[in-house]
Amino acid sequence: MDPLIGNDAVVFGVLLLILAFIFHTSYSKNKYWKKFYTFIPALLLCYFVPGLLNTFGIISGENSKLYFVATRYFLPASLVLLTLSIDLKGLIKLGPKAIIMTLTGTLGIVLGGPISIIIVSIFSPETVGGAGADAVWRGLATIAGDWIGGGANQTAMLEVFGASEQLFSQMITVSIIVGYLWMGVLLYGAGIKTKLDSWLKADSSSIDQVQKRIENYNFSIQKYITTPALIKILAAAFGVTAAAHLGADIIAPYFEENFPVLKRFSLTSGFFWIVIIATTGGLILSFTKLRDLEGSGASKIGSAFLYILVAVIGMSMDITAILHNPGLFIVAVIWILFHVSVLLIVGKLIKSPYFFIAVGSMANIGGAASAPIVASSFHPSLAPVGVLLAVVGYAVGTYAAWLSAILMSLVAP
Repeated sequence: MDPLIGNDAVVFGVLLLILAFIFHTSYSKNKYWKKFYTFIPALLLCYFVPGLLNTFGIISGENSKLYFVATRYFLPASLVLLTLSIDLKGLIKLGPKAIIMTLTGTLGIVLGGPISIIIVSIFSPETVGGAGADAVWRGLATIAGDWIGGGANQTAMLEVFGASEQLFSQMITVSIIVGYLWMGVLLYGAGIKTKLDSWLKADSSSIDQVQKRIENYNFSIQKYITTPALIKILAAAFGVTAAAHLGADIIAPYFEENFPVLKRFSLTSGFFWIVIIATTGGLILSFTKLRDLEGSGASKIGSAFLYILVAVIGMSMDITAILHNPGLFIVAVIWILFHVSVLLIVGKLIKSPYFFIAVGSMANIGGAASAPIVASSFHPSLAPVGVLLAVVGYAVGTYAAWLSAILMSLVAP
C-alpha cells in the first residue's frame, strides 16, 4: 500500500519538523516537558516518532530515497565533523581511566555479540539462525555498530553486511529499547554516584580537574559563527566525503576484481571504504588548523547531520516487526549484561570513578548523541567529555563493529 505522503521533499520537511519539535520541547523550561523528558530521552523520540509514522503508513522508509542521501552524504560528513573535533591531547589529560573504560566498553560489545549468540543457540538456535540476508548475525551486526558509536556506525554495518529490511527493522527496535533501558540505569546511577564510587574505591577528585579543563578549553576556542567559517566547515565535511567516494570507487572494484575472496571481510564494499576514508580523513584533519573550526560549531553541525540520519533510520522501523522474533530481546539483554559485567570488573580493578564507567559505556551504546546527556547528568560542563569519548567510539567503532560481526558470523548456527 502506498504511504499517505510519498514526496521525499515533504517527508524530509516532516522529519525536520519532528526534530525541531523534539529539541524545542526537550530544552523547554516548562515543568511538564522537563518531567516528560526525565523519563523519555529525546533521542528515543527521534527514532520512534518517524517509526510510528512508518508503521501507520503515513510515510514509508522502503519507498523513500532519503535513506540513500542520508547514508551516502550526511553520514560520512557527520563522521568527518565529529572526528575533526577530536582533541587527542585533551583525551590524554582526562587520564588513562577514561580511555580504558571506553575501550573496555567497546571490548564488551565486540565479544558480547558472539557470546550471546553462543548462549542463545544452546536452547533456541532458530532465534540466532537464518540464511542469506535474513541471517540473524547480519542484523546483530547493525546492533554492534549502533552500540559502538551510535547510529552512524549502525548504518555502516547495515550497508556492509546487507541485512534484510525486515530484519533490520526488528534490530532497530531491539537496539533502541534495550540501549535506552540501560541509559536509564546509568542516569539513575548518577544520582547515587557517591555510593558507587565508594564501592569502586575510586577517587573522583580527578573529575573536578577534568571539569575545569573542559570549561577552559571551550572558552579558549569559542568564536562567533560567521558565514566564512560555516562554508569552511561544510567544505571540510563534504570535501572529505567527496574524497571518500572517489577513493571507494577505485579501491572497492580493485579488491573485487583482484581479491574476490576478501568479500567476506567487506573489503569489496564501496560503502565500507566511504566510511573508513571519511573517518580517517577526519582524524587527519584533527591534526591541522582546521580543528579550530570546532570553535565555530563543527561538531554541532555534525550532530545535526547525525540527528537527520537518526530520523531517517527511524523511518525504516516498523514497531510491530519485533513481534516476529521476540527472542532477539533475550540476545540483546545477554549482550548488554556481558558489556556491563566487563565494565564493572575492570572498573573495580582499576578503581575507576563511576563517571568514567557510565560515560564510557554510553559513548559506546549511544555515541555522540547520548554520551553528553549522561555526562551532563553529573555536571553540565562535563557534557563535552561525553562527546570526546564518543568520538573515540566513532574512531574505532567501524573497525570494532566489523570485527564483532565477523566473529558473530563464525559462531552463528
